[in-house]
Amino acid sequence: MKATYKKYILDFKRASGTSRGILNQKETWFIILEKNEKLGIGECGILRGLSVDDVPNYEATLKWTCENIHLGKQALWDNLMEFPSIQFGVEQAFLSLESEHPFELFPSNFTKNQASIPINGLIWMGDEGFMLEQIQQKLAEGFSCIKMKIGAIDFDTELKLLASIRKKYTKEQIELRVDANGAFSPENALQKLQQLAEYDLHSIEQPIKQGNFAAMKSLCEKTPLPIALDEELIGVFEFDKKVALLEAIQPQYIILKPSFVGGFKGSQEWINIAKEKNIDWWITSALESNIGLNVITQWTYTLDSKLPQGLGTGSLYTNNFESPLTVKNGTIFYNKEKDWQTNLINDLCI
Repeated sequence: MKATYKKYILDFKRASGTSRGILNQKETWFIILEKNEKLGIGECGILRGLSVDDVPNYEATLKWTCENIHLGKQALWDNLMEFPSIQFGVEQAFLSLESEHPFELFPSNFTKNQASIPINGLIWMGDEGFMLEQIQQKLAEGFSCIKMKIGAIDFDTELKLLASIRKKYTKEQIELRVDANGAFSPENALQKLQQLAEYDLHSIEQPIKQGNFAAMKSLCEKTPLPIALDEELIGVFEFDKKVALLEAIQPQYIILKPSFVGGFKGSQEWINIAKEKNIDWWITSALESNIGLNVITQWTYTLDSKLPQGLGTGSLYTNNFESPLTVKNGTIFYNKEKDWQTNLINDLCI
């Protein structure tokens, strides 16, 4: 078996804002396996500034992984515990190599285009006009669940945007989620949650920065609206520590980005623990290319979650790979009519 790795830079169509700054480009890496004239491809979806494995020796670890590919998927996964995005790339690459089609890793009614997955429409941070424009676009596109990133512009303006939606649509018509990305301080978070709760929100993601366990536990106890942990899960590798974190904080939801938490195996551990503690969950992408998004979406369908998932990021880039994933009426489905697999292999491997 031959293993190589390749870097790829994704360019955003429009600069995308989070509470941590503006994103113009997104770096990603691929592991490519070759054996008996078959290919296996996996994406290592690192997000600089947020991924726990954003470290100086990242590329050296990818090189080591390819040089030691003979160890196999499980041994490599165990050795890469502090590199969850590479764990995920390894999982994908081996599954891809073993599959009949290199980009159809979880055959199901979804990949047969007989079922779709409800997703949230993502509203990026920006000025008031830009955010309102996005909201109107998502509603026109038929989304019944909207997720708005907050925390970068004036909070009162963000409340006005939420109020404008609620004037036209009830919570039964449009589900509203917000994502603070840790933007609130522990001192003012509860007050802001009380203000947000007036707009019948489904949930808020990561209201304060991760690592403030006592403050987050207190918020989850007192909150007037459900809290979902996101960044809080990053960097928690051991099973016992995952159990301890959820027992200590007791959130209403957790959000799983496979590239951040050790791929399918790491995500499934979180899901199993959450189920035991009556904590619900959903899956979201971490701005992967369509290669990683494709496999995350296929896998997500097999989990049979009824909640809208965070999987609609494939259209953000000018130079994304061709994909069977199509978003329509607030759902994502799998369209295999085009010969996208041949084009994708040529784009990656030439």
